[in-house]
Amino acid sequence: MGKKGHARMKRNAFLKIGSALLACSIVFSAAVPAWADSAAADKLTFKVKTGSTFALMNGKKEKIVQPYSDHGTVMVPLGLFKRTFGSEVRLENTNVVKVMYGSHTVSMTIGSTVAWVDGRKVKLDAAPAMASGTLMVPLRLVAEGIGAHIAPDGTGSLVVSLTPSDDAVDTGNVGIDADQGKTKIGNSFYQWTMNYPSGLILGGGEQDESIVSFSGADNNYYFEVHATDQDVKLGADELLAMMVEDAKDSGEIVVDRESFPQAKVPYARIISKDGDGTFWETRMYYNNDRLYEIYFADLKAKNYKDLKQYAGLLNSFSTSYNSSDKTVKDLSTVKNSMRSESNDDYGISLDVPAGWSVDNTNMYYESKGGSYLSLNVSSSPKGSSLEQWSEELKTWLKESFVPDSYQIVKTDPIKVSGEQGLVNEVRYNYGDGWVTEYEVMILHNGYRYYAEYAVPEDQKNDLGKFKDLMNSIDIDFNVVSDTFGKMEEDAFLISKTKTTTKTSKAFQYQINIPQYWTANLDKFEKSPVDYQFVGGRFRITADKSTSLDAAVNQLKSYYNDAQRYQKDFKLEKTENITFAGVPAVSMTLHQVKDGIPYSARQILLQKNDIVYTISASLNDANATSAQKDALEQTLNSFTLTDSK
Repeated sequence: MGKKGHARMKRNAFLKIGSALLACSIVFSAAVPAWADSAAADKLTFKVKTGSTFALMNGKKEKIVQPYSDHGTVMVPLGLFKRTFGSEVRLENTNVVKVMYGSHTVSMTIGSTVAWVDGRKVKLDAAPAMASGTLMVPLRLVAEGIGAHIAPDGTGSLVVSLTPSDDAVDTGNVGIDADQGKTKIGNSFYQWTMNYPSGLILGGGEQDESIVSFSGADNNYYFEVHATDQDVKLGADELLAMMVEDAKDSGEIVVDRESFPQAKVPYARIISKDGDGTFWETRMYYNNDRLYEIYFADLKAKNYKDLKQYAGLLNSFSTSYNSSDKTVKDLSTVKNSMRSESNDDYGISLDVPAGWSVDNTNMYYESKGGSYLSLNVSSSPKGSSLEQWSEELKTWLKESFVPDSYQIVKTDPIKVSGEQGLVNEVRYNYGDGWVTEYEVMILHNGYRYYAEYAVPEDQKNDLGKFKDLMNSIDIDFNVVSDTFGKMEEDAFLISKTKTTTKTSKAFQYQINIPQYWTANLDKFEKSPVDYQFVGGRFRITADKSTSLDAAVNQLKSYYNDAQRYQKDFKLEKTENITFAGVPAVSMTLHQVKDGIPYSARQILLQKNDIVYTISASLNDANATSAQKDALEQTLNSFTLTDSK
């Protein structure tokens, strides 16, 4: 159900902050002039000149946003390539633009000086940028990237010519319906199809394809399709209630509503008006154990009845996909139940199971059952070997889990992207079930490439995916070498005895924090500060709005209630102590939460008008000597300071 609000926020935000990108889409999809005549018919051409507001496209003069020079780079409207050559243009994740023609792909990011041409990284002198609502791109990069030729004509203009590719799109059509004979679009993985009119433009979709957006060629409407896995079956009236509630929560006025319980696939629809005066038709369907949501905005409607002109388009939506229907253009990138993903910054591409959540920026991929694959690149310590690295990971496991909670199964050789490496197979248990983990290590040119694949014991089918995942990984090792110098080393492998001194002037204290801990909140002039580590957490709260007695009584009351109503909660000890040189109260408890048993301690003290609450917790499975010592040393290092 949480997706519902997210979906509406996403599409409303598109209209409020993505207007420039909508305008950009219109440039992509403007009408394409006829093919050139006579002797030039075997080539497509356009002629442009910096400072001119006109271009000659296949012999026809058309008005454009004027090209300009940026750091010696001629910048032109991206729509020129679509309108002249019929190249396919896609906007992904709101700022990544791809231009595709035949076998060529040019990928650019708005505002970035890094681009990719057919998988090759290119450094730009000028970044793609928006000008007058139009996306301007480096002329030479895109032209040469898709196989075109550039030549001056002696008048200060540049002529860009391209011989049509046999597998290029038909320039007589625009938008995503440019594939000859295609009259529908759909997604074979999420099982939906719909008709589309000429000029429908494919916009940015979520990386997992669960959300796909479209817009009209003349900027008259905007459209989104959402598909979300949903175990609980919902009827038409329930869907209607959800939409109405969602619209009201978003501050919209519902002007029309209806449910269709007798339809082949029951559904409901509402029309609402948002704060900007835009009319939206929202539909929800439940089928295939999924919730399908349609968000359609008529950007020019003056009355909700104006949306009737799009009834045919909306009514064509179907929660099914016929793979034998050759009139459907499949928007899914899923092949053999896998989807291709990549991180260009590190030169890594791979296939992940369809339906997994995707975070390419952090290279983290997770299944709904809790299995995950995580990739990381870091600098290798000087003189380090694969064998040494393997032993470091085993040592980390021994220091992080008590003996009964981990197993080191074996270490084997493995080859990833043509490079020989090692893989540790280990098992661990936080208390809620065993997890099998494969730790894959590759060393290349002073850098560590690490892949961690973890599978909970109840997800046995995922164990068999390990080899396919590793075989799919492709690494361009030159990318990291060319892009990075000295990188951060693996923080979690840092010795548990190394610390960093932190000081808070605002709250008058100082403490030594272990370097292997990960900061959640680490602004010490603010409260709280918060750290976590494997199986544990540490937090300091400084409060000037209460007293020590009030804070202690409130905590005691909470714990007494917890002992009454929570089966696996026990307040083990409450004692008065001296801490950091002042009187303090210490409370120790033990609890089982979500199947994981852990111990926690809270120390409360006061100096001047500041009440400090120091909280530390540690899972039973992770209560090793090394971790307990690190916690104890951290607590003992806490010192109150004088304000100056």
